[in-house]
Amino acid sequence: MATQRNFSFTNRFYNAIPVAYQYAKVSPFSNNHLVCVSPAALKTLHLDDNVTQQDDFLAFISGQKLPEQGYSIAQVYAGHQFGQFVSQLGDGRALGIGEIQTPDDKYYELQLKGAGVTPYSRHGDGRAVLRSTIREFLASEALHHLNIPTTRALAITSTSDVVYREKPEPGAILTRFAESHIRFGHFEYFFHSNDIETLNQLADFCLTHYFTEANDAEDKHLAMLLEIVKRTAHLIAKWQSVGFTHGVLNTDNMSILGLTIDYGPFGFLDTYQPAFISNHSDHTGRYAFEQQPNIGLWNLNALAYTFSAWLSATQIRGALATYEQELVAHYNELMATKLGIEKWQDSDNQLLGQLFALMEQQQADYTRVFRMLNQVSCSDQNNQACQALLAEFSDSGPMVKWLESYRTRLLADTMNESSRIQRQNNANPKYILRNYLAQSAIQSAYVGDYQEISQLTALLSKPFDEQVRYNAYAKTAPDWSKELNISCSS
Repeated sequence: MATQRNFSFTNRFYNAIPVAYQYAKVSPFSNNHLVCVSPAALKTLHLDDNVTQQDDFLAFISGQKLPEQGYSIAQVYAGHQFGQFVSQLGDGRALGIGEIQTPDDKYYELQLKGAGVTPYSRHGDGRAVLRSTIREFLASEALHHLNIPTTRALAITSTSDVVYREKPEPGAILTRFAESHIRFGHFEYFFHSNDIETLNQLADFCLTHYFTEANDAEDKHLAMLLEIVKRTAHLIAKWQSVGFTHGVLNTDNMSILGLTIDYGPFGFLDTYQPAFISNHSDHTGRYAFEQQPNIGLWNLNALAYTFSAWLSATQIRGALATYEQELVAHYNELMATKLGIEKWQDSDNQLLGQLFALMEQQQADYTRVFRMLNQVSCSDQNNQACQALLAEFSDSGPMVKWLESYRTRLLADTMNESSRIQRQNNANPKYILRNYLAQSAIQSAYVGDYQEISQLTALLSKPFDEQVRYNAYAKTAPDWSKELNISCSS
């Protein structure tokens, strides 16, 4: 197989904790074709672009031919789903096929999502549809280029075979990868099963491979928990800064490494709505945009309870107490950059809060408003350069007043204007994966046209750049996009 010339298969988790998974046979579709490939992912995995032209590459990513040194397994874990504990979950439609070591000594686990029934499919068919794979492919690569930790997508294959969801749809398989797919739910599964021996093996594995610095601490388990708390806080702060809503923040969808994992009914904010719910099945708004910081702590509490195998209640409470300060500090740092401020001050909370209030009241576009703050000049008291920004508001009067406070704050800062603008442009994306853009790509794909997927992949790989030929993709979302319903099958 051509890919093996580039990879060394190590399979560390597979070898270390065999009770953490079960074998499951890949069930490839009867016929397959390539839908799309991420050029950035190929680069990360040290694969040449021309590998996609080789027949065995298609066989590899469609599950028809597994790597000789790989495997076909589904991992087991538990989880709190919408607050309710489920003692056994697991990979219901994802099969791990091997861990690779790249030439730069990085390790990545590869999975095929949608490759058939697993022991944890829970009466499901283990399949994925083209619609859901396109959304995950685009979103995971988009977040990667927004500098947000995430699992990655390599490629999609599809078929003429039909998969049944709300309606018959083309089946598809997503090849994705990550440093690890270990979740909060892995720890919950072994702890609540009272399998302390395997729980210790799991913790030791994480300490050996992912939290090596914790081994030098006075208490390595405490140091690991503190790092998990920090990574989770920073991840959610990053989501909030760009207006990303995950949609299903169950503990089995939380990565131990602080990665964005399991894309389902996600969504980016169009107009600023703090109560935005991206999952139409979330009737109570448990996972609404504004609730994500609280849910992050809730999930960490569930994880931290499993650490009672090693830590005292006082130690656990102390570790969890660092979450809020980590999240707030990182969020303030990110928002200072978005506002063009060198260092956050307590008074900036009021300035930012006033802007959010105006955006919510007038349903201004979150991404566009922050991007257009680069138009503000301290010397332009008449707002001539800010006309495009002011046009984002149906009543510009309150925004003109806010700009006066904003200019006063900028004048008190130490950065010069050109440095500020560059700083803002590097922090405020011009292009995000709006739901309607993903939907348009899906609709084109369903008639056999994959060009829109490739175009969006290229566009979203440089979200902070001015790409004039793609300016239409930075426009406000059309009215019809408000009617899009995104479910877990998405």
